[in-house]
Amino acid sequence: MDTMDAHITSAVSKLQTLNTSDHASVVSMNLFVALLCACIVVGHLLEENRWMNESITALLIGICTGVVILLVSGGKSSHLLVFSEDLFFIYLLPPIIFNAGFQVKKKQFFRNFMTIMLFGAIGTLISCSIISAGAIKFFQKMDIGPLDIGDYLAIGAIFAATDSVCTLQVLNQDETPLLYSLVFGEGVVNDATSVVLFNAIQSFDLTNINPRIAWQFICNFLYLFITSTMLGVVTGLLSAYIIKKLYFGRHSTDREFALMMLMAYLSYMLAELFYLSGILTVFFCGIVMSHYTWHNVTESSRVTTKHAFATMSFVAEIFIFLYVGMDALDIEKWRFVSDSPGTSVAVSSILLGLVMVGRAAFVFPLSFLSNLSKKSHAEKICLKQQIVIWWAGLMRGAVSMALAYNKFTSLGHTHLHGNAIMITSTITVVLFSTMVFGMMTKPLIRFLLPHPKQEMRATVSSDPTTQKSISVPLLGDNQDSLDDLGGGLVPRPNSIRALLTTPTHTVHYYWRKFDNAFMRPVFGGRGFVPFVPGSPTERSSDNQWK
Repeated sequence: MDTMDAHITSAVSKLQTLNTSDHASVVSMNLFVALLCACIVVGHLLEENRWMNESITALLIGICTGVVILLVSGGKSSHLLVFSEDLFFIYLLPPIIFNAGFQVKKKQFFRNFMTIMLFGAIGTLISCSIISAGAIKFFQKMDIGPLDIGDYLAIGAIFAATDSVCTLQVLNQDETPLLYSLVFGEGVVNDATSVVLFNAIQSFDLTNINPRIAWQFICNFLYLFITSTMLGVVTGLLSAYIIKKLYFGRHSTDREFALMMLMAYLSYMLAELFYLSGILTVFFCGIVMSHYTWHNVTESSRVTTKHAFATMSFVAEIFIFLYVGMDALDIEKWRFVSDSPGTSVAVSSILLGLVMVGRAAFVFPLSFLSNLSKKSHAEKICLKQQIVIWWAGLMRGAVSMALAYNKFTSLGHTHLHGNAIMITSTITVVLFSTMVFGMMTKPLIRFLLPHPKQEMRATVSSDPTTQKSISVPLLGDNQDSLDDLGGGLVPRPNSIRALLTTPTHTVHYYWRKFDNAFMRPVFGGRGFVPFVPGSPTERSSDNQWK
């Protein structure tokens, strides 16, 4: 009997503890949601401020909240939720990257595709190499703990990941389409390349590098890059085919939106399941869905998907910056470096310098190479634009934080002096670059690129329900001169410069023919509008795209 009483007492005690824990979680979530609302309201009020934007606002509110929590908890904690790489990579990052692909102006993106890939892929490798080499040279002379070659290469991948959100919030893709396209495209490809590179470094034993290991590393990197892209394309095409054949819109807009959202998330999770790059996969899935799937759904579903995906992305971005601000004051991490603050400051300063040098080492040379292949002067990247591109990539954000946590902590905690220094240095670089460089972004762009308001802005569609950046085809929005090449003839290049510029248009021309002849009849897309009885808007939209 006594034993039974003891078991009952133990069970009640555990239940009370569980209830207390659940209540604490509910309180934390309430406070965090309230803070997200505050970030949105304050960010809107400061929208016209020349120094502030929503990312910096969320970061500052996070820091202030962290200070309050530190004081209330007696210096034990500074955040309401425990940050983890899973929370970031599985729940917060997918909607941001998918919406980036879903909303991208595809004509500009693919017109500058080679330049974007130069900056995003080759440039990231150059930046990673310079940061890693600099870290080896400087950190080996400092007493920051035992780091091997894999750690130094991981540091290069961590700090090669850019965060151009602050710049994109300032740039206008109607006024500066070339610059916006380059900064936006490079940011997405850069993040994907950094994560793929980081994972490749993690999966190889780089203590004894030889030509065979180096070749395997390169092949693995290319395999991840290409396979991830193809997985996203296939998933996007599958969603378009299913919706086109089953006519979900005849029954429920909710089903259409739910299927698009779940298929997009499935592409990301499949990439993670097969150890591929979820960022690349879900980005290209978004591009393909916007080109095919989005045109296969009804009018109401188009409006719904456009705003729902944008809202999820917006909330996820604010969530990340808010939490980064809180986590920056985590007392546990700073306690390990409190005995050597000079070392932590020196490491952070060296990393900032290496980031700036590594960025400049590829932006200006690769811009020069890109300009050699441009026929029109308007398509070339001028020096002022190169400076803005260089500046846009100096900011480091949540991807760098997540990769650093993945490498130097276990479940968000570390008990090694060297790892603690790297975590606190990463936090310092992220805060400094976002706050200082981010605040100076708007004045810098206004100084370098003072664009007057254009009197004639090209609009894709006069229909307010049509998604502006979605209603363009994959490689162009107008039946322009490419379709006027009578008989399908493509002019032959008559000079080296023409040889460099013609292939882009040739690929464009043949893609349009292939898309119209084979892809759209199978997967739908622009020109395919599901007929919904009693919807004159649908029928007018049908005539509009024919």
